[in-house]
Amino acid sequence: MTDDGRVVSGKLQIDEKENVALRPHMLADIVGQMRVRENLRIIIDAAKMRGEPIDHTLFYGPPGLGKTSLAHVIANEMGSNIRITAGPSIERSGDLAAILTHMKPNDILFIDEIHRLGRAVEEILYPAMEDFALDIVIGKGPAAKNVRLKLPRFTVIGATTQLALLAGPLRDRFGARFRLDFYDQESMEYILRRAAGMMRVEIRPEGTSEIARRSRGTPRVALRLLRRVRDFAQTRADGIITGPVAGEALGLMDIDYLGLDDIDRRILRTIIDNYNGGPVGLPTVAASISEDPSTIEDVYEPYLMQLGFLKRTPRGREATSRAYEHLGMVPPRSASGEDDSAGMQRLL
Repeated sequence: MTDDGRVVSGKLQIDEKENVALRPHMLADIVGQMRVRENLRIIIDAAKMRGEPIDHTLFYGPPGLGKTSLAHVIANEMGSNIRITAGPSIERSGDLAAILTHMKPNDILFIDEIHRLGRAVEEILYPAMEDFALDIVIGKGPAAKNVRLKLPRFTVIGATTQLALLAGPLRDRFGARFRLDFYDQESMEYILRRAAGMMRVEIRPEGTSEIARRSRGTPRVALRLLRRVRDFAQTRADGIITGPVAGEALGLMDIDYLGLDDIDRRILRTIIDNYNGGPVGLPTVAASISEDPSTIEDVYEPYLMQLGFLKRTPRGREATSRAYEHLGMVPPRSASGEDDSAGMQRLL
């Protein structure tokens, strides 16, 4: 079991194609991420005044928050061409060398999942980013010669969901680094209204609010849910997305009002029903639901912890009183944070 097939996953599904037309084109089209947007505006305006490309830029954060969209926005603002690739696609240093030799002045090279670049490929990228040069070894053995080719000034924009896996020397070569955070309810509703208008879908304010609340603060999830609810509205309703229509459609997909799906609830119920709310070790939880421990830790737990439903303690995972209440269960005193001695004092 993996995260790839979940409706509420921020990752791009294998068989899913994003509608490029729904992406923002300029910085003025972006909502949310206010700190990132303002800093990018300063960097872009300053680079335009100097007539130079912007500094190498790194975006990191959970999947589905718009790292690729921001790269396209920067290219549009700078009037530059953008070349797109991904870390796993560049298997050999020669692959990257072929890309770099075709770069033109002020071009942008966007590398998604940059943390998955091989070490040999990174060695080629270091001088390209720092000195705008490409070092090539011609020949073999004693006759081998090192040739340095000059490259035009260009910009590398990297995107990663796991900053810790990025090599330190590579990370240090990015002059600007920005973390993308989850979007608030108001920003999510704006994104949904804009997308619904471009998709020519009639949606009521309560329908917009219902979908936004269950989208886990992730635009990619919101747009995916909008498409699913649109299909439901066209086949089971009058084609209009109202609050009840959105609620019924998302209920059929087992997505509750906070965006939790069946797997999220299984994790919480396993801890509560089988282990009295915890603490319980991660391998034990993983074995109970037939899931990989690293998938639980990296994919499922962050959102549960963000909601305050789960705690990581030195002794293991523990469900909080909020998790009990969300599942319609009565929390024990230990889960609600109430000390037994304090309860006895009130009784006395």
